[in-house]
Amino acid sequence: MKLTREGQSSGLEVTSSEDGLFAFSNVAPGVFQLTISSPGLASHQFSGTLQSGEAYVTPLIMLVIPAQVTEVRVGVELTPQQLADVQIKEQEKQRVFGVIPNFYVSYEPNAAPLTAKHKFGLAWKSASDPITLAGVGVLAGIDQAGDRWSGYGQGVQGYAKRYGASYANVFTATFVGGAVMPSILKQDPRYFYKGSGSKRSRFLYAVASSVICKGDNGRWQPNYSNVIGSFAGAGTAALYLPANDRRGSGFIVSSALIRLGETSLAGVLQEFVFSKVTPSHKRRSASQP
Repeated sequence: MKLTREGQSSGLEVTSSEDGLFAFSNVAPGVFQLTISSPGLASHQFSGTLQSGEAYVTPLIMLVIPAQVTEVRVGVELTPQQLADVQIKEQEKQRVFGVIPNFYVSYEPNAAPLTAKHKFGLAWKSASDPITLAGVGVLAGIDQAGDRWSGYGQGVQGYAKRYGASYANVFTATFVGGAVMPSILKQDPRYFYKGSGSKRSRFLYAVASSVICKGDNGRWQPNYSNVIGSFAGAGTAALYLPANDRRGSGFIVSSALIRLGETSLAGVLQEFVFSKVTPSHKRRSASQP
């Protein structure tokens, strides 16, 4: 217990007896303040005025246990594979204008690495999507109208051959470049949205996406998967396209380079256009701090 006077920072201190009693002697008259404290208990202050020659007895003072505030944080720590499961499910909801599949872009800069199962699942989701199948049908119709791959002829049979050839190109490029090679080489087939920096830096980043990718280890590296996938798709096409449409020995190289150019163009569209017209991306960005 401590006894102080007004304007004093120090004062008299005593310790209570075993039965909780305490006493100060030779205290000058006047206003005083008592501060009673004990380890583990809330301190208590008491003020009074001592008259000359008076023996002042304080009322009963009781110390209480201070209020305790306990904060409990409950969370679930996901494994990298579980986190990838969640993020892939979100990606599979991404559609340009809410319709066109936009599964191969991640708006999470530090997204969890994909397993081989994720990569093949994403490839199948993209290749089997109804909009993808419908798009191949439109492309086959345009090719028939322009008499591209004339060796297939016209009519229903010609359209069916063109549809099969176009879908084979899409399927091969998607699975070889987006699943098979990324699984073997441990590379990530997704485009990672940059969204910051100067327009020039973002443009160069997008263009380079056809030859540079992120590995499963999180490091940037040459995009062997896309390059090999582009040549594989061109090589496969050379097996079933009409001979007069293969344009000689340079067909595979030119087709592969066109495919790589298309990948770069897709990166530019992802960086500057598609992110603005993908509703699920907007909702997710708005909900994140």
